[in-house]
Amino acid sequence: MRLFVFGLGYSARAFVEQMRDRLDWVGGTTRSTEKASVLRAAGITPFLFDGETPGAGIAEALGQATHVLVSIAPDANGDPVLAHYRADIAAARPEWIGYLSTVGVYGDHDGAWVDEDTEPRPVSERSIRRVAAEKAWLDLGRETGIPVGIFRLSGIYGPGRNAFVNLEKGNARRLIKPGQVFNRIHVEDIAGALEAACAKPTTRIYNVTDDEPCPPQDVVEYAAERMGVPCPPAIDFATADLSPMARSFYGENKRVSNARVKQELGYRFRHPTYRAALDHMLAEGWR
Repeated sequence: MRLFVFGLGYSARAFVEQMRDRLDWVGGTTRSTEKASVLRAAGITPFLFDGETPGAGIAEALGQATHVLVSIAPDANGDPVLAHYRADIAAARPEWIGYLSTVGVYGDHDGAWVDEDTEPRPVSERSIRRVAAEKAWLDLGRETGIPVGIFRLSGIYGPGRNAFVNLEKGNARRLIKPGQVFNRIHVEDIAGALEAACAKPTTRIYNVTDDEPCPPQDVVEYAAERMGVPCPPAIDFATADLSPMARSFYGENKRVSNARVKQELGYRFRHPTYRAALDHMLAEGWR
C-alpha cells in the first residue's frame, strides 16, 4: 500500500501507525517546515501544502498512491484538496479515498438518535461547509468509480487529549446543561474503522462514534474518580463564560448510531464507551 494523506494531524497519524506494517510508502502534507521535519523523522515523506496554492511534488506523489486519506477542513472557498488536486486524483484512480468529516453535519435533534440515513441539517458555518465538501467527494466517487468513504467523527480523544490531561492541567470544566448529550470516539477506533474500510472499499458514509452518548459532565466526574482527584465544581451552562465556538457545540444535541460500521465493516470497537477507554488509558498511561 502506498498512502498519501492530506493533513497529517492527530487522527491521520493514528491511522498511519495502525497501517505501518502494510505501507510500502507514506507521504502527507503539513503547513510548516518544522512539522515537516518531525514527519520526516517518523518515516513519512512530507509535502508542504497551505490549502491556497498547490504544493511541490504532491501531484506526482498522488500519481503513485494507492490510497488517499483527506483530513483537511473545507474553508470559505470549499475543499482545498479538490480545488487543487481533483483532476490529479481522478487521473491516478487510487483504490480508496477516505474523507474525515464530522457528526456536526446532522445539526440539532434534541437528543434523538440519528444515523447515516438521517438528512443533514447543519447549524454552524463549519458544518455547512462540511456537507458541501462531503457531496463534492461523493460526486467524485460517482463520476470516476473510485471508492470514497465519508467518515463522520464524534468528539475525538485519546493519548494526550483526554479528561485526565484536562484534570491534571486544571482546565477541566464540568458544564451542566440539562438533557445535553454527546458522542465521543477514541482515536484508536478512528484508525481501526479506517483500516476496516480499506479492506472493503466502497462509496459509503459511516458514523465513527462510540456506543454511549452521555452528558459531558459524566466523563469529567468518572475521570476525576478514577484519578482520585477532586471533581471540578459544577458550572451552569446558561451563565458559563464560553467562546462562541464552544457555546455552539452545545447547540447540537443528538445521539449518533454506529450500527453501520459494525454491521457492514464488521468492526468491533476497542473503546465502545468512555469508561472502557478511560480505564484502558489509566492502565496504559494516559499522557
